[in-house]
Formats: sequence, C-alpha cells, structure tokens
Amino acid sequence: MTIYAGMDVSDKATHICVVDAKGDVLRRDVVASDPDVLAKWLNRHCRGLTRVVLETGPLSTFLYHGLVDRAVPVTCICARHAKKALSARVNKSDVHDAESLAQLCRTGWYKAVHMKAGATHIDRAALKIRAQMIASRNSFANQLRGMLKLFGLRMGTVTTPGKRRERLDALFTRRPDLRDVFAPLIECIEAMDAQLSRSSKLLDARAANDPVATRLMSVPGVGPITALTFKSAIEDPGRFTRSADAGAYAGLAPRRNQSGERDYHGHISKAGDPMLRSALYEAANNLLVRVKRPFALQTWGKKLAETKGHKRARVAVARKLANLLHRLWQSETDFCWN
Repeated sequence: MTIYAGMDVSDKATHICVVDAKGDVLRRDVVASDPDVLAKWLNRHCRGLTRVVLETGPLSTFLYHGLVDRAVPVTCICARHAKKALSARVNKSDVHDAESLAQLCRTGWYKAVHMKAGATHIDRAALKIRAQMIASRNSFANQLRGMLKLFGLRMGTVTTPGKRRERLDALFTRRPDLRDVFAPLIECIEAMDAQLSRSSKLLDARAANDPVATRLMSVPGVGPITALTFKSAIEDPGRFTRSADAGAYAGLAPRRNQSGERDYHGHISKAGDPMLRSALYEAANNLLVRVKRPFALQTWGKKLAETKGHKRARVAVARKLANLLHRLWQSETDFCWN
C-alpha cells in the first residue's frame, strides 16, 4: 500500500495524519516533537510510507535532519504556500492541518524547501547574533541621546567609542548629578561595543579561512559579512540553473501581476532572506560610493542613479551583484578588473 503522512509540528507535540493513495485517512495520532519518537512511530504504523511532509518553522531544521538520519523519506515544504491550502478548511485546528498536509503530500501540490546543513546554520547564527547586537547597541545609543536632550545636553557627532566617552565626560562636567543616573546605560553600550568587536573578529576569521568567501570578497564592495551572508543563504550554487535567479531569490526582482491585458511590474518582491537582501544592498552602496577604481558594474550603476535615483540604482546594482557572486562561485573564478 502506498501511503503518505503529514505532520503539523508545535513546540511540544506533533499531530500526524496518514492517508492512502485515494486520500482516505488511515490513522491519526499525537506524539512528542522529537525525531527519534517520530521515526519510531512512522516505522511502526506506516508500512509502505512514500513521503512525509512538514512545514517550515522553528523546529523544522532539527526534525528534518533528525528524520533524514533515521532513513525517513521526509520533505519540508514552504509554510507560506501551504497556508493557502490549509486555509481552505472552515475550522482551523492541528488535526485538520495535519490532514491537509498529508493530502498535499499525496497530490504533490507543494514547493519543497532547501534545508541547510548544520555548518551553514552556525555561520547564520553568528551573523544573526551580530545583527541583533548592532540593533540593540543602536537602540541604547539613541536612548542615551534622547534622554540627554531632556537636560539640554547634546552628544553631537560621535563615530567611535573613545570619542563618545570623551564627549560624555565633557557633558557630565556640566551636570555631575547625571553621571550615576546614566552609568548603567553607558556601561551597557560599552559592553555591547566590546562584544560586537569580538563577534566581528570571529566572522572575519571565518571568512578568511573559507575559500568560497575569499573568492566572493574579490568583488569590490563585498566584505566578510556580505560574503558569509551570501554563502550561508545560497549554500549550494547548483540550486539555480541561471545566475539571474540568485537576485530573485534575495527578493530583489520586480513583482509581477499579469492577467489578460493587464501586465503590471511593481516594486521588488522582498521575498526570501531579508538578511541576504540587506547585505547585498549595503555592498551595492559601498560599490557605488566607496570604491574608487571604476569598473563596468559601478559605471552602469552610476548612470542609472542619474536617471532613476540613487535608491533604485542601489537596488538594481544589488541584484546584479547577487548574479555576479553566484557566477563567480559556480565557475570557481575570482573577480577580474576590466
């Protein structure tokens, strides 16, 4: 018998529904969200299992790799696409979601998601931790500036921790009673600066020891952060048959809505990984502003900025930059100046 299974995963329990080739429900159950428990349940109750599907989510990577290691034919599908099928039911519940996923598995009307390896997730974790520290540090710094203005004290332009410390000492000489009040906030900012420096050095070392990241950094404007972000987001250049698909994967391609005589091309889709899109946009800005030696992509971007504006030019350059990085990675060649 050919059977299919759908798993609706939550933090503690997973609802499982098993259907046959005709779509009839054979079995339902609730088990712990653990790959060992799930594999044992499937091996015990699902003789002739063809495929198991689960949605993307916080536990999807852990469960997917755990089930693959236990020889379970599992596929992870895009939760955004599955939501359309799951919403067809009037009443939403975990039981109904598991059955709907099983029916999707049976019909094949789903989009499989590329699941990254454990080493890739280590790089992505380091990048996300750095991004979170930058956001928190900036939030603390803005809070400090705003609260100082309540007492008529202005930080002004401060670009380094040393200059910030000198400026604060000068301001507190005017209001010594505020030094102890602001000390906890200032110490938090200094601690985050130290940890941020430590995180940046770690990522720089990882990029220097990675041959793919080193090759990507040969492109002007691309640094260790952008190289590692691109490598960890794509992971396998063979996923795309065309380099032009790399820019669309980052959400930098225009959104299209076509039906009959209507064919509308809107703003970029902003689909995919926002961290990758942000890194490519920043690299494009560096390429257009900071790189002094001219080359073809920079010249094209500057001409586009004159007609379409700087923001659109940076987006367009970021999209072409993604295509260029993918091509260099796929062909195993370094960037050559024209």
